[in-house]
Amino acid sequence: MLRIDLHLHSSYSPDSRTSLDELVGACGELRLDRIALTDHNTVDGAIRLRSLAPELTIIGEEIRTTEGEIIGLFMTAGVPTGATPEEACDLVHQMGGLTYVAHPFDRRRAHFEAGRMRDLASVIDIVETYNPWCTPQANQAAQAFCTECGKVGASGSDAHAVAELGLSWMEMAAFSSPEEFLFNLARAKHVITDRSGVRRRAPGGRAS
Repeated sequence: MLRIDLHLHSSYSPDSRTSLDELVGACGELRLDRIALTDHNTVDGAIRLRSLAPELTIIGEEIRTTEGEIIGLFMTAGVPTGATPEEACDLVHQMGGLTYVAHPFDRRRAHFEAGRMRDLASVIDIVETYNPWCTPQANQAAQAFCTECGKVGASGSDAHAVAELGLSWMEMAAFSSPEEFLFNLARAKHVITDRSGVRRRAPGGRAS
């Protein structure tokens, strides 16, 4: 089984100071086998990380759309900021990637209205059902949406600092393609540690 964190940030995001070398070292200490580096509005850090640690890296991006934020996974290029949610999802799918909606109902950050999430259901592959920085109500609403619409759920750390890695992750079978990844993710174990949700920040770290 692989330990995978699908939502985290590096110094390529404006609100993180975590270097790529620090990420690689921390993943080794935490026994994370794969990470999706999902910096805000850029894949540059993830592409660089893949050159440093190819077996560790899933190339991702947290894309700010005209509404909420959508993460692309298994990307080959970036998606322009300010696309509509539908346009962003289409661009991710065109490059063979998967779409993953981060903190969809968190009112403190970019989010979607419940009705819009239902509109987007046909182009959403994965929904973040647990984010350690979300309120319990927001996480519960995301889980309810997954159940209602038959979507695959995921937990991620949304780490912006090294100390925030390992708050939560997924344990799943190995995969060789995005399609197999999605199939295995639907059967994965969500691991949430006792440090998760305590709303602590390491110096320089904040969730977004």
